[in-house]
Amino acid sequence: MSVQTWTFIIVGITFALYIGVAIWARAGSTKEFYVAGGGVSPLANGMATAADWMSAASYLSMAGLISFMGYAGAQYLMGWTGGYVLLALLLAPYLRKFGKFTVPDFIGERYYSNVARVVAVLCALLVSFTYVVGQMRGVGVAFARFLEVPFSTGIFIGIGIVFFYAVLGGMKGITYTQVAQYCVLIFAFTVPAVFISIQMVGNPIPQLGFGGQMADGTYLLDKLNQLSTDLGFSEYTTSGMNDRINVFFITAALMFGTAGLPHVIVRFFTVPRVKDARISAGYALLFIAILYTTAPAIATFARTNLIQTVSNKEYSEMPTWFKKWETADLITFDDKNKDGVIQYVADAEMNELTIDRDIIVLANPEIANLPAWVIALVVAGGLAAALSTAAGLLLVIATSVSHDLLKKNLMPSISEKGELLAARIAIAVAVILAGISGLNPPGFVAQVVALAFGLAASSFFPAIILGIFDRRMNKEGAIAGMIVGVLFTATYIWYFKPQLGGPGLPEDLWFGIRPEGIGVVGMMINLVVSIVVSRMTPAPPEEIQMLVNDIRIPRGSSSPGAAH
Repeated sequence: MSVQTWTFIIVGITFALYIGVAIWARAGSTKEFYVAGGGVSPLANGMATAADWMSAASYLSMAGLISFMGYAGAQYLMGWTGGYVLLALLLAPYLRKFGKFTVPDFIGERYYSNVARVVAVLCALLVSFTYVVGQMRGVGVAFARFLEVPFSTGIFIGIGIVFFYAVLGGMKGITYTQVAQYCVLIFAFTVPAVFISIQMVGNPIPQLGFGGQMADGTYLLDKLNQLSTDLGFSEYTTSGMNDRINVFFITAALMFGTAGLPHVIVRFFTVPRVKDARISAGYALLFIAILYTTAPAIATFARTNLIQTVSNKEYSEMPTWFKKWETADLITFDDKNKDGVIQYVADAEMNELTIDRDIIVLANPEIANLPAWVIALVVAGGLAAALSTAAGLLLVIATSVSHDLLKKNLMPSISEKGELLAARIAIAVAVILAGISGLNPPGFVAQVVALAFGLAASSFFPAIILGIFDRRMNKEGAIAGMIVGVLFTATYIWYFKPQLGGPGLPEDLWFGIRPEGIGVVGMMINLVVSIVVSRMTPAPPEEIQMLVNDIRIPRGSSSPGAAH
């Protein structure tokens, strides 16, 4: 059977599974819509968290960025994995013990202020919307390949799919759908890597294979270094490492942004107990590690095969996959010297080939001539990754609007039915706007997601960490810090991102820090402002200070000094 036929079969089966699960687990109350009724098992929650976490950025874009950036692309891998550890150890158990549905709910209650809640709602909407724009681009890339249609058509199809099952199921439906999606995406990600590792170096373990020897005795990474330098690119294993300031700042922004991401934090409210939150965090880390340790191998395999397939080859002899990605407008060949030969080189004036980095994972099995069913499986995995995270983000947007803005502020008497309706309308509006924005995003999927992480780091992380560990932190400090931090970060991103209309030039970057890493500076500004303002204004009420003490004490502790 053809790749197209296999793709229809496998994607059709997986979508039928997702929709069936969403209908079976559809939400019937606001608690089920927001936190799945609080009754999800740690194992299931760990898988759902992993699926939520491993978005289109992790599945589709991260290996692509590493493939083109070389080892410098590992900043995305290190930042996202390190950030999850930070979240699991420092924040998740305490937030779960506090017992609120959402991050704005935590901030509103901890800082005893509706103004703080509204500021948090606005930050949550900004972060989640930026993140979901990246997911919609990923959905568009996957659908473009699946249906062999232009990228823009793929995005509009994705809008309809995401809208259907996010609106229907709420958190309960999304949680069990994400369990299924994790199984699909991790199988789809690792199977081609195993095939290609055996094919290239004879080792079935990709994590070891990409450092192995090829049949001629040459080490694969040495071969890739040579191929890269022959075309004028930097050595793969040293590429970009001279830009250490951005390696540090982007890694840090992704780490601290992780700890402030509303759609991940809410996952820890779906389990029955604080202990279960810790256990599910451990499961999720294990499930996430499988993909994150495989991505560098896929990047190496794909880059090697890509260069050998396209460089200095006749355009007329290009394989079918090349022409199909051209149809999707994600590969372009500009025959500048009219000789019909593809010049793929580092020199921008001579280079004739432009490859969208977000296609690397999807194109990888085709480049390696793997069986049609494997190619189809990877497409299904890409859709699972993008759709699972998009649904989680849309739910954050919905709860921020219906629960934190309407129920807690503007319309406190709204009925449960009215609250659910408002949440579903918010999802509908958000998915349409995100889809339209995804047509022209400010970067590749992973880069757009990095911007969202920077916004989360500069807004939420200081407010949450100080809210847990600093009993003297008050509402004035938290509000001032969040506003100043997120405004600084958002302004810098706009100014230095030409896709957003900003006038800034690359040579004018502050200390050379790219927009993807500026969230760390925004976070530091937030921390300083929060602490200074809190010390210049009245202390929080005594009951709030006692609450801060209480959420840090393990249940069952009777030590009289534990509160101190």
